[in-house]
Amino acid sequence: MTDEEKHLTDESRRKFLKNSGYFAGGLVGGGILGSVIGWQIDDPNQNQTQDNPNNQDSKPDYNQALKFFQNQEEFELISAAAERIFPEDENGPGAIGLGVAYFIDHELAGDYGNNEKMYMHGPFKEGTAYQGFQSRLKRKEIFREGMKAIERESQGSFDDSFVNLDAEQQDEILQKFANDKVKMRGAMPSTFFSLLKESTLAGAFADPLYGGNLNMDGWRMKEFPGSQMSYLNEIESEEFVQIEPQSLYKHLH
Repeated sequence: MTDEEKHLTDESRRKFLKNSGYFAGGLVGGGILGSVIGWQIDDPNQNQTQDNPNNQDSKPDYNQALKFFQNQEEFELISAAAERIFPEDENGPGAIGLGVAYFIDHELAGDYGNNEKMYMHGPFKEGTAYQGFQSRLKRKEIFREGMKAIERESQGSFDDSFVNLDAEQQDEILQKFANDKVKMRGAMPSTFFSLLKESTLAGAFADPLYGGNLNMDGWRMKEFPGSQMSYLNEIESEEFVQIEPQSLYKHLH
């Protein structure tokens, strides 16, 4: 084999390996993450600002594209409810500042919201405290009914929309759901509240790749390092080592 032929062969091999790497990455990104993030491949922490979403000069942030909520009113209702569960305080931002509602929107639009790989046939009976999910409704349907019930209860109790109530009034409404003191179709109000609480906490601390934990501030509040490739340089330290958090996004490139 001549030097020129060897050079061409090496070039072809490199191109093959490079393209194979893209293909494998596509399988990982599409197969494992695709149900939640869809075709979003940009840095989830880049341009994630809620100051001016209509700014034409800014790059589109597809992690803030709504997939489940049918209108801005639904999005703002869940944002307000999540903020009461995880409010902003001296430690850092709350659910709104962390973009938790985007995480909830994405997970309800995917496998989680559709109860994929979950037995969803009858009989449907009220379960015990030790049993799991018992509703005939999918999680996304429970959220849909829950949002309607929140707004209905807010109008009935305070003659105003939930998002316009003060913090104490919003807490009063949510407490009724937690204690099954309101009427809701298809599922217990406490079931909806539990799902909302779980999703709020997940959105505050999940990897930003999935839509919440904006700028990794949820991790910073807990001094959690995120998804690090290695702790080789820190493992032998006898003191606590603060590490700048890192998202899964960094491993996709």
